[in-house]
Parts: sequence; C-alpha cells; structure tokens
Amino acid sequence: MTLEDKVALVTGASRGCGKAIAEKLGTLGAKLTVVGSSDGIFKTADELKNKGFDVLAVKADVSNETDVANLFKQTFDYFGQVDILVNNAGVGQFKLAEEHSLADFQKMFEVNVQGVFLCSTAVVPHMKERKEGTIITISSDVGRRTISNGSVYTATKYAIQGFSGSLAQELREFGVRVGTVNPGAIDTYFADSEPGLDFKEDWLKVTDIAEAVAYMASAPKHMVVDEIMLHPLSQDYPNV
Repeated sequence: MTLEDKVALVTGASRGCGKAIAEKLGTLGAKLTVVGSSDGIFKTADELKNKGFDVLAVKADVSNETDVANLFKQTFDYFGQVDILVNNAGVGQFKLAEEHSLADFQKMFEVNVQGVFLCSTAVVPHMKERKEGTIITISSDVGRRTISNGSVYTATKYAIQGFSGSLAQELREFGVRVGTVNPGAIDTYFADSEPGLDFKEDWLKVTDIAEAVAYMASAPKHMVVDEIMLHPLSQDYPNV
C-alpha cells in the first residue's frame, strides 16, 4: 500500500479524524494539504512536518466559495496537482428537531453539505482532465438510517450520500473514483465532546477511520470502493 507521488488534500485536519487521516496518508508517502478553519491547522502542519511529511497548511472555511477557490489555488501552485480529496470537515448538534434554530440548521448544511459540494466541484475539472483521482467523503452511519435527536445532522448526511452517489456516476468514465466512509460512534472531539472519556472506551478510534480512508485511497486503479460502513462492536444499531 503506497501513495508515493500522490497529493492528498484533507479538510477538517486540525485534530481528530482529519489529523489522523492526514498522518496516515503521509505515512503512505502522500504529500499533504491540510485544511482547517482555525489557526490550529498550522500547529498540526508543524507536527506533520516534524514527522518528515511534505505539508501545506491552509486556513479556510470550506463553506465559503472564495476560501475554497483560494485553497485549491494555493495547493495547485505548491504541488501542481490533487490526487486525493478527503472531505472530512463537519459539524453536528444533537437535540430535538424543534429545539434547533434556523442558524443551527444553516450551519450544519453549510459545512457538511455545501463544503463537500464546493471542495468536490473545485477539484473535479482537474481530475477529469488528468483522468484520475479519488474523492472520499467522511459521512456517517446515519447517512443510511435515522436517529432521534439528530434530525438536521442526519439530513445533512443523507444529502452527502445522494451527492456522492450521483457524482460517482458522473465521473466513472473519466477514471475518477468517489466514495464515502460511514462510521458509527467515534472517540473524538465531535459535537463539542472530548476524546478519552470513559464511556467512549470501546468506540471507534480516529486511527480506524484513517485506515478506512487509506484503504479506499490506495485501492488498485481499476477498483472503486463505493462505501465503507464501520461501527464499534459495542454499538447497538439497526441492520443497515
């Protein structure tokens, strides 16, 4: 499994799953653009550089069209190409539907869906021209089932599944692969939580998500992994 001479762009990479994904892809030989919405992305980039990886850090809001255009311009200027896009940036709130404000709704759709749309469509012409590339979006198991207290977040993940599925069909003839990774409960910072809490002991680890992304990204060129669903063994969930 190698990604030598490949360039991977990972959003939401300041910490958690995104940071783990970037580190795993770097370990496999990929050059990295790491993207985050805070200055923390530069600290993460320094840590990755200290491990010997070739890294470009860009602070950007993936839901902002101007930021995304600048993100890809910087990446193309620095590396000249993007072989792997990992749409990892995401936000989530979990409460009753009527407890959500319109601002809650808009924020989740802007980051989780609009961000995936903007980043994916920014790189598609480049990948089509080169007739290769892989777009991987970190979705969720709730992109395939519903849960209570998660109506808006679940809706964003259903939207991601629909977008990714259609995009995969559009790009197949150009040799560009599109897939989603759909995890269950992960021990991370998600939804304003903290990793390492006792009740998360048996949950998925960020390295599990990174391994799934690496498998999808490094699959033989003739093969597309459409979707990876993974759960902690301890999680009770419907047969999806």
